[in-house]
Amino acid sequence: MGSKIAVIFDFDGTLAPDSTSSFLGSLGVDADAFWRNSVQPLLDDGWDEMPAYLHRMLELSRARPSGDRITHKRLTAWGSQIELFPGVEAIFDTLRQTAREVDSSISVEYYLISSGIREILRKTTIAREFRDIWACRFSFDESDEIAGVRNVVSFTEKTRFIVQISKGLVGEAARGRNKAVNQRVRQGQFEIPFANMIVVGDGDTDIPMFAMVGKPDKHGRRGTTIGVSDPRSPDKWGKALRLAKDQRVETVHEADYAQGGALHATLVDAVREHAKTIASPR
Repeated sequence: MGSKIAVIFDFDGTLAPDSTSSFLGSLGVDADAFWRNSVQPLLDDGWDEMPAYLHRMLELSRARPSGDRITHKRLTAWGSQIELFPGVEAIFDTLRQTAREVDSSISVEYYLISSGIREILRKTTIAREFRDIWACRFSFDESDEIAGVRNVVSFTEKTRFIVQISKGLVGEAARGRNKAVNQRVRQGQFEIPFANMIVVGDGDTDIPMFAMVGKPDKHGRRGTTIGVSDPRSPDKWGKALRLAKDQRVETVHEADYAQGGALHATLVDAVREHAKTIASPR
């Protein structure tokens, strides 16, 4: 049994309000109109959601005057300004300490799997907390402007990274080893079994991860799945509640990680129970 617990977060709507929408707003773009009038027609025409929004951002950038286009510098600069949900910055140390209180040899590792933009997410104030970050990526030209789509993290692509975490294929050493995820690993030799994982997400793009981690193993153990949503957004809150109703997640809470709140308590309890199981396996 592994001595690690993986806590895997989505970002947009989970740890902070939508980072792509807020970035567009920083450019003076009406984000609601972008999603409704620019991206939605592509979805109606059969495009997948992630390539559709990245493609429209490329078009948006190219239509702007030279010197006012979307660049690597602008994306990373916005990442440092992202406003997180309450309590997010403190939750990482809290959960590490919770595991140590059960058994000092048990560690908690954090991962970020998002369909947002990696250049933004890697510059947030909490980026250092994650052992690895997977998200959509642009390529850039000699003028630093976005020039193409380098990586897309879709609904099901997220499950690939769950498998990589389980096999220890993370960090810079794993870059460019896309086929390594298919290598066979013997039962009992996974670095972090699915049953030692906690997945926190806010909606449809996280359902494949929830399904994978929430499935019982041969011992009846399963990971923990937690749905969160910003109650200020009725549409997103409704989606989160449907996740619970459809039994995609075990519980749903407001996106408030502060001590004394329900989400904080749920995460602490989940880490404690996983640590107890690791320390005293059946």
